[in-house]
Amino acid sequence: MKIALLGYGKMGKTIERLAEERGHEIIFRITEDIEKYDLQKADVAIDFSVPDAAFNNITTCFKKQIPVISGTTGWLKRYEEAVKICKENDAAFIYASNFSLGVNLFFELNRQLAQMMKNFPEYKIGIEEIHHTQKLDAPSGTAITLAEQIIAASGKTGWKLDKASDNELPITAKRIENVPGTHVISYESPVDTIKIEHVAHSRDGFALGAIVAAEWLQHKKGIFSMKDVLF
Repeated sequence: MKIALLGYGKMGKTIERLAEERGHEIIFRITEDIEKYDLQKADVAIDFSVPDAAFNNITTCFKKQIPVISGTTGWLKRYEEAVKICKENDAAFIYASNFSLGVNLFFELNRQLAQMMKNFPEYKIGIEEIHHTQKLDAPSGTAITLAEQIIAASGKTGWKLDKASDNELPITAKRIENVPGTHVISYESPVDTIKIEHVAHSRDGFALGAIVAAEWLQHKKGIFSMKDVLF
């Protein structure tokens, strides 16, 4: 598989190492104007760029019918627009706030727990996420996904960073040096606390999941998710 890396930061370099270990070839490492590259040579593009570049990177690939795996967060206000362009060009797309197998299992656990807890309003719900200081967006895309799952089950009206009203779900975002990613969901009552937690030990889990998704997406058309890949 010939891969175009859209973004060549720490995650891009991790994807490069693991992809090559799996026998794939990185043919482009794109950190500038994507139009300078002959994308038709790539079998797939893996996007871990920056929010300001992501939409243009992704949709440029769609217009050339290059399948795209994207883990960039902070651009999702234009997600539906990107999906429309993907469909118009008969391309293929997987976006995930987190490609880690463990995190996707955690998503399923979070969804089930939220359903179980919806009839116990005495528990106050909170989300905490911790990432490295180079992470540009807050809260993380993973935290937002977790929040949306809880909101769907709990009747909360939305989420808010830090202070939230009784009808909102609070998310606390911390930035600490060399933390790949930690997410904690807590349900706290006057008598006890219930918590579930996912702690990433390195970027390898995120990168490997993106590569597995790219392998799966080959020769497919349409919009998919990591749930399609893993379950």
